[in-house]
Formats: sequence, structure tokens, C-alpha cells
Amino acid sequence: MARPLRIEYDGALYHVTSRGNERKLIYKNDKDRRAFLDILHRTNERYNWICHAYCLMDNHYHIVIETLDGNLSKGMRQLNGVYTQVFNKKYHRVGHIFQGRYKAILIQKESHLLEVCRYVILNPVRAKAVKTPVEWKWSSHRATVGIEESHPCLTTDWILGQFGTKRGIAKKRYSEFVKAGITEKTIWTEVKGQIILGDDDFVERFSKYLKGHEDITEIPRRQRYINRPSLDRLFKVKIKDKHKRDMGIKEAVEGYGYSQKEVADYLGLHYSTISRLIKDNETSKSKT
Repeated sequence: MARPLRIEYDGALYHVTSRGNERKLIYKNDKDRRAFLDILHRTNERYNWICHAYCLMDNHYHIVIETLDGNLSKGMRQLNGVYTQVFNKKYHRVGHIFQGRYKAILIQKESHLLEVCRYVILNPVRAKAVKTPVEWKWSSHRATVGIEESHPCLTTDWILGQFGTKRGIAKKRYSEFVKAGITEKTIWTEVKGQIILGDDDFVERFSKYLKGHEDITEIPRRQRYINRPSLDRLFKVKIKDKHKRDMGIKEAVEGYGYSQKEVADYLGLHYSTISRLIKDNETSKSKT
């Protein structure tokens, strides 16, 4: 099974989500949610984390975490592991609570952190559980806008600091920013390789970090070829000329890790055509 590559460094910031095994509940009541936030607080203290936003749903959670010491994996083992122990003991059960590994997307703080935090607290609205984020008790939104006291696991200074130096005005502007996001399109279409969200320079910085991982099959294909050119770019001038098109197909599959089905669908060809072309190419290589 492919295992996502983790990019860790001092000051890295992530959107992390973890889902219940077989989509089952990970919180059965409010006491469970409070227990999770308490464990998150202790994890923050132990691993020097900053939590900018969170949202606890019924069968999954979202957190936005800044790791000052570049230790996301260690902290997540603590967070999910301890909560699993507490949950299992309370409900006299054994085994996993969470489905596989957590998902973490590396976020560029300056350009995308506000959008990601907004996405997180709007999760219950998108799920139609509530009409407004203020109605959902188990997210960081109510504390950030000043309706209730923050849980110790949460830090609101950076978010509010982006909207003004006076906290009252900043909270109002932040609330307006969140409301505006209800009708905006999702930000996740901009994610590169399933793990990085940022501007082109930010993505390029970490695409260099990923060089050399192309042949490690345990890492998902999209992450191994994180900064690859689009199929539009690859076939811009090659699609009309059959020879150049075939060269483009080989380049897309063998050089940039596109699946044969992806290329076939893009070009409007049958999968067998792409498969035969790649097989013929491998055969010719073996003869040389």
C-alpha cells in the first residue's frame, strides 16, 4: 500500500485530517470531544505545536497545526494513539479507531493559511449539519470570534492579527471573511501532489526536496511527480502529429508518472492503444 510522503521541517504548517475506521464514529458524545481537545492541548505542549483552527465532526476531525520543531509524525502518533487508548478503555473495546494514516497537507502560511482555517470551520456548513459556523459548538470558530472562551489547545493571535490590531475590529472582520467563504469554491483544487498548497515558488521549493523519490513505489504516484507538467502542456503541440503524440504518451507515462488510463482519457483513445504503445516501447528498449 502506498504511504504518503511526509515533509517535515521547523515551522511547517499543515492541514491534518483523520477519519474513523469504516467511517464509524470517533466521538460518541461531548465528553469524548472534550477529551480529544485536552489530548491535543497536551500534544501541543509536549511537541511545541500551535493549533490555529480545529473542527470535530462525528466521524473525522480537521486541525490546522504549526510545528515549530518539525515533528508532525511524532505528535500525530501521540494525538491519535492516546485518544485511541482513552476511547477504547472507556467503551471496553480494542483495535483501531482511525482509518489508516492521517492525511496532512503542507500549507504556505503567508498565502493560504487563512483560507485553510476558513475551510476547516465551514466543514459543518458544507455537510449541512448547521446553517452557520457559529452554530457548531465543536470548532474553533466560536472562540475565534469571541463568543466563548478558547480551549487551551487553540491559538487565535495569528488569525486575528491578519484583520487588525484591535481585537474587537479584527473579530468582526474575521467573521465577515468566514461568511464570504460559504459561497466560494473549494481551495483543494490547488493542492499539488496531494500534499502541498502554496504559490509556485513554494511548490517548487519542495518539488526539489522530492526529487529522487520517483522510483519509490510506496509513495503515491502524484507525490513522486509533484511538479510535473499538465497533460495540456505535454500535448499542446504533439497531439496532431502521430509520431510526436506517441512520443508525448511515452513521456507522460514513463517520464512523469501519469497512468495509462489518464493519458487515454485525455487523448480520447482506448486504453489498449496506450498500453500497446508502452509495451512496444519497453520491448524495443530490451532489444537494445
